[in-house]
Amino acid sequence: MKARIPKNLGGGAQNMNAMIKQAQRMQGEITELQSDIEEREFTATAGGGAVEVVLTGKKTVKSLTIKPDVVDKDDIEMLQDLVISAFNEAVNNIEQITEDEMSKITGGVSLPGLF
Repeated sequence: MKARIPKNLGGGAQNMNAMIKQAQRMQGEITELQSDIEEREFTATAGGGAVEVVLTGKKTVKSLTIKPDVVDKDDIEMLQDLVISAFNEAVNNIEQITEDEMSKITGGVSLPGLF
């Protein structure tokens, strides 16, 4: 009894070359996207704009702005919470945008280790 391969799965070397070219193209697009995201700035606020943090796409803090009226020496914990909240929101924005834009390139296929 002979095993039969469906016609659409054949192609041999020609099909393999097309897949390699597609993978190389995708790799180039991913590298370009990574560079683009690293150069962007992501801004997030907390406390109705009382605290604003700007991160780069590399997740480093570029600036932190705190409105003077939110500074209360008797309630440092609130200010700390606002800074943490703004920072976490900015990081989440970076990750969400990265994931969204990466899925456009990969067609929704998860590629572990890219980000």
